[in-house]
Amino acid sequence: MAYRWKNTLTHADITPKAAYLNRRQILAGAAGLGAIGLVPRAADAQAGLEPNTLEEIRSYNNFYEFGTGKGDPAANAHQLVTAPWSIKVDGMVDRPGDYALGDLLAGLTVEDRIYRFRCVEAWSMVIPWNGIELADILNKVGVQSGARYVAFETVVQPENMIGVQRRVLDFPYVEGLRLDEAMHPLTIMATGIYGEPIANQNGAPIRLVVPWKYGFKSIKSIVRITLTDQEPPISWNIANAREYGFYSNVNPNVDHPRWSQASERRIGGGLFAARQDTLMFNGYPEVAPLYDGMDLSVFI
Repeated sequence: MAYRWKNTLTHADITPKAAYLNRRQILAGAAGLGAIGLVPRAADAQAGLEPNTLEEIRSYNNFYEFGTGKGDPAANAHQLVTAPWSIKVDGMVDRPGDYALGDLLAGLTVEDRIYRFRCVEAWSMVIPWNGIELADILNKVGVQSGARYVAFETVVQPENMIGVQRRVLDFPYVEGLRLDEAMHPLTIMATGIYGEPIANQNGAPIRLVVPWKYGFKSIKSIVRITLTDQEPPISWNIANAREYGFYSNVNPNVDHPRWSQASERRIGGGLFAARQDTLMFNGYPEVAPLYDGMDLSVFI
């Protein structure tokens, strides 16, 4: 089935660049960007989302390898070593191997994607990612006919990651998508924000972004991609299967067991600001055909 992506967000909806980038921490940068063309996507007008300030956004991240507090990643992720960087591609692929990041991305097109980002904790942002469609990467390595899922793994650098040392979760962090989700044109591997290499606390040098799913699905600092015919394990489901399922599509009609998902707190709105309604699939209804015939009420 062919999908046509239509972006409804504009640069007026974005967290301001100065508020999101920590230039000291992105100097380590993502490898391979210099040789890849950056191609923007046009966007349609949408009103109503206020930009965030630098103080509000700079340190507001979840990256448990660097601590559980929202400010911990920005404080600690400068220790992450991002160059050189390689990604192991294995499983049901035609061209498996350990790819230098620049080699894996060579010849592919980086695009500007302005996406809503919705955390399972019921806060949200709007972020201008720069990235490559995951489908382009998978097509480059050659997906074999029996593959049904894509599994991902985050880097583990125990000497640089205090969260790994404290065993907050079972590391390495792992995630997965069904193959048709991975091949959807909305799914990207992000290498930058605002046209600059992605900051360490945001998942340098390359991370997954799946905008219709809760943020924990968008795994950071990826070092392995595996094609498989079996549903892969995912870290938060391993930690608490009752609260975190494999699909984890944004759904305002299905609450987390401990809080409502009907609305969200936009970062920057202030403690007493009105919450905004959460949109089904985070406002990306074009992915609905992926789930035809499935009971969406059971997904968290």
